[in-house]
Amino acid sequence: MKRENKPYSRPFAEPDPSLDRVDGHLKVTGAAPYSAEYRFENLTHAVLINSTIARGRITAIEAKPAEAAPGVLAVISHLNSPGVPGYGTPKKPAERAPVGTAFRVFFDELVYFSGQPVALVVAESVEQAHYAASLVRITYEAEPHQTDFEANQSRAVLPGGVQRNAASPFRDYHRGSSDALQTAEVRLEASYTIPTQHHQPLEPHAILAVWEADDKLTVYDKNQGVKSAQGNLAQAFKLPREKVRVQAPFIGGAFGSGIRVWPHTVAAALAAKLLKRPVKLVLGRDQMFTSVGYRPYTVQKFALGASKDGKLIAMNHEGIGQTSRYEDHLERTILATRAMYACPNVSTRYRLLPLDVNTPTWMRGPGDATGMFALESALDELAFSLHLDPLEFRLRNYAETDPERNLPWSAKSLKECYRMGAEAFGWQNRPLKPGTIQKDGQLVGYGMASSLYGFHRHPSKARAVLQADGSVVVQSATMDIGPGTGTAMTRIIAKILGVSPQKIRFDLGDSALPDAPGQNGSATITSVGSAVHVACEALKKKLIALASSLPSSPLAHIPSEAVSARNGRIFLTANPSASLAYTDILAHHNLTEVDVTEESKPGPERDQYSMYSFGCHFVEVHVSPVTGEVRVKRVVTCADVGKIINEKTARSQSIGGIVGGIGMALMEASVMDHRYGRYVTSDFASYHIPVQADMPQIEVFYIDQPDVYANPIGAKGLGEIAIVGVAAAIANAVFHATGKRIRDLPITPDKVL
Repeated sequence: MKRENKPYSRPFAEPDPSLDRVDGHLKVTGAAPYSAEYRFENLTHAVLINSTIARGRITAIEAKPAEAAPGVLAVISHLNSPGVPGYGTPKKPAERAPVGTAFRVFFDELVYFSGQPVALVVAESVEQAHYAASLVRITYEAEPHQTDFEANQSRAVLPGGVQRNAASPFRDYHRGSSDALQTAEVRLEASYTIPTQHHQPLEPHAILAVWEADDKLTVYDKNQGVKSAQGNLAQAFKLPREKVRVQAPFIGGAFGSGIRVWPHTVAAALAAKLLKRPVKLVLGRDQMFTSVGYRPYTVQKFALGASKDGKLIAMNHEGIGQTSRYEDHLERTILATRAMYACPNVSTRYRLLPLDVNTPTWMRGPGDATGMFALESALDELAFSLHLDPLEFRLRNYAETDPERNLPWSAKSLKECYRMGAEAFGWQNRPLKPGTIQKDGQLVGYGMASSLYGFHRHPSKARAVLQADGSVVVQSATMDIGPGTGTAMTRIIAKILGVSPQKIRFDLGDSALPDAPGQNGSATITSVGSAVHVACEALKKKLIALASSLPSSPLAHIPSEAVSARNGRIFLTANPSASLAYTDILAHHNLTEVDVTEESKPGPERDQYSMYSFGCHFVEVHVSPVTGEVRVKRVVTCADVGKIINEKTARSQSIGGIVGGIGMALMEASVMDHRYGRYVTSDFASYHIPVQADMPQIEVFYIDQPDVYANPIGAKGLGEIAIVGVAAAIANAVFHATGKRIRDLPITPDKVL
């Protein structure tokens, strides 16, 4: 398709250039230490042994050959574990944990899922530990297990915690008339499936645990929240929080797999305490499929109807998600349907299916990426039945206010996203009839989908320090799993204090720093960015107060609102020549540094406005009519996420979301052999993810208008919404290319043919 003009020549424009990643040099030179790379004297190495049955009990463990192997220091299991104080005392005979109990490693002989950690070998070297682990013989008494989601859907239940909580968003929801669907002139009923998908970051999970005496624990762990990990480990080992320190300054991708403390982390800490030596444990790639969660297998049933003029009349959305038998894992699967479109009659229903598997966890775009695949696919199907352009159908049902909460949006420029994305993509050239475009022997299809993700902001603290040499250090116990947190925070600091980025250091990833939430739910910029903003503003006011007391100060008796900062100086906005350098201010007062610690937290705005990030994706696919292979050739994505703090790293997040969406749509599926309840996908050879050869041309656009009600910096979350809707846009494009609707992901050649 030829496009004659492209009015949006740059994805984003601003007066100041974007910053390169402030930690980029450390990463590309290998100087950035990851959790498995710290060095300690007397370091030992641990290897987990995993169960080979999906349900039952351990009847015997023969560990003597392993214990006698060279270099072996210990073989730990439920038979000899010193115990985790927070677990309590196991019952005799052992009883299965009630729902809501996190898995307790080495607690008793019960097996809950295949791949469960049942023993740990610790040795002087990792090679010795692996060899010794191969010598351990474990005998099981297997019980009948259930791991097949499709065969057990009828057993899905409403979680007990949801039943007891009348305010839970996961309770059955209804607005309007329950019979409205029957009055619709055009109706659709369909079911959509997303299989189990695993996060699979390049860096596997790893931990290094060190005890000082018996009451102070330090761990170097791959996790997304050092403060929450600190609290969980303190609770597990019955320690005061200040006696636990968690450090994770560099993380090689996580995508949600590091949100909670997993059993292997506790196991390593347990071993280190027992041996009184540092212990390092690195998961093997196969263990990444059973140890750190996954996107749950989910089936969604949609029934929706519209009038012949393209107005939605009713939508019924039911979702069933997989979970373990010992924990309920809830996702936002059905929530977007309530808020995305102006439909008067909506019902949603959410259930969980407990199986003999490990507990799922949140994976990028959790719930919304799953739910919006079904919603946006169903919208596309209904638009086709109405002989309407899919974008026009969405515009006819555009929600000017939140139809669920009956509140105005704090900000919503989704129409502008549609216009910008459609024009850049050339959507106006898309024919309504599927299968009508061919190029070089390939079927060509154009698809699009909307995206939506909830706004989250949590209380956060930041400490800002101006040092005597004019440099600035800002600290907060937030995280960076890859999007460039430190770079974005440096941008905020530089703008407020008028200091060169080269003179700024942002410390993160350490539980000893001021309180901050973990990096999840697209809440880092909104929460921690706000704290950094208010801390720097407070520091600037403190400097203005100090400057006003200098002899013949040009800033004496001047309100802070009339003062600006640039190039390490503060000056009268109306008279830039009346200025003072930060270094001179501190020198006059004989100060080595000036520091402030501030907290930022949400107020009543969430009760006054409905807050979301919005966006859309336009996709071109080429499909081979001979092999059924689908190639994504071009993507245009546009997001309304408030103020863009740093365009370069923001664009990287958007591209990453597209990459993840391509994997979700075309490749990713964890396959289980239900005879044994065991995954047969256990490495990158069998679990397919996108590689560079799969990457299309990607154009990224932003509205870049601050949401003045959201927080002090006007920014909203970008990381999650970048993937939400991508799979639906690809599926819709495949339908447009082939005329075949594929509702079960991934879209593999066998399904196309």
